[in-house]
Amino acid sequence: MSTANVAIIGGSGYTGGELLRLLADHPSARVSHVTSRRLAGSYVHSVHPHLRGRVNLTFVAPEAVESCDVAMLCMPHGESSRQIERWTRLAGRVIDLSADFRIRDPRAYRRWYGEDHPSPAWLGRFTYGLAETRRAMLRGSKLASGVGCNATAVTLGLLPLARAGLIASVVADVKVGSSEGGAEHSAASHHPLRSGSVRSFSPIGHRHQAEITQELMEGPSNEMAGGDTDRTFDLRMSVTSIERVRGVLCTAHVTTRRPVDDREMWALYRGAYSSEPFVRIVRDRAGLHRYPDPKVVCGSNYADVGWEIDAGTSRVVVISAIDNLVKGAAGSAVQCMNLMLGLDETSGLTFPGVYPA
Repeated sequence: MSTANVAIIGGSGYTGGELLRLLADHPSARVSHVTSRRLAGSYVHSVHPHLRGRVNLTFVAPEAVESCDVAMLCMPHGESSRQIERWTRLAGRVIDLSADFRIRDPRAYRRWYGEDHPSPAWLGRFTYGLAETRRAMLRGSKLASGVGCNATAVTLGLLPLARAGLIASVVADVKVGSSEGGAEHSAASHHPLRSGSVRSFSPIGHRHQAEITQELMEGPSNEMAGGDTDRTFDLRMSVTSIERVRGVLCTAHVTTRRPVDDREMWALYRGAYSSEPFVRIVRDRAGLHRYPDPKVVCGSNYADVGWEIDAGTSRVVVISAIDNLVKGAAGSAVQCMNLMLGLDETSGLTFPGVYPA
């Protein structure tokens, strides 16, 4: 197709800035509008200074967008679901980067978000935007949700074991950087309080568990090997903020239904990821970088996964790392867009991470 016009709705935050950065060099897409009611008339580099000289756009009010090929919705939680009819009228395809349309079941949405969904009829119309689990469904789709950054790290770490029906239970310990909290200031992000802190902010009941359950236990059988395999398991998850700006590190303590050895783990993970363009197996015998590390994937769309086996037990420790703003948000959205438009899935995303970062 010809170059796609992309509108970024709510482009003043970190995710909007990442979309601008990624799309600035996309061979088949151009950003036609970036909206911010508060900053309308200001250049985007006023809040995204790294784009000075690279993106010569000004923010406009949302009403200025009359049509586009793709609308990327980066609005606060709850706004996309209240405005979805407008954006689907104006755009050929819509990708919502909020949490509004990630969960298919309105009852699950109420359980995890504490309120009824404003537009429940739309939930089943969105395809979950993680290419590694929904690639076939995303091709040609008109509507895609964003992905939770913590959910992405956990899901990609556990996916091969889940597909094989080998997981009995998991305790996923997730450590995240401060950018996960967004660009708005709060007491939690105030530097004297944030600096040096290792703060458990969600020791139980993190909302991203709903996405992980949906993808690993209820995922579409045509994209999960072994449709008759029992994939249900007990999942527990804790999230801790650490002194980093970017990055998610998941250390998942997995109890398997039976003991597994290293040979089987290699077979499972190679089988799942050998053809995946953005998932890398990091499992070396020695060396500083023998396990996944969010520092190594900083700025990239890669997810690194690895493991260790507790010999003589049914315990496997799976480790996964992503950049929460790229593979956990904007990068996955661009990957979705590529699939939805019939483009090369990797277009605009093949750059490596920045190291050291």
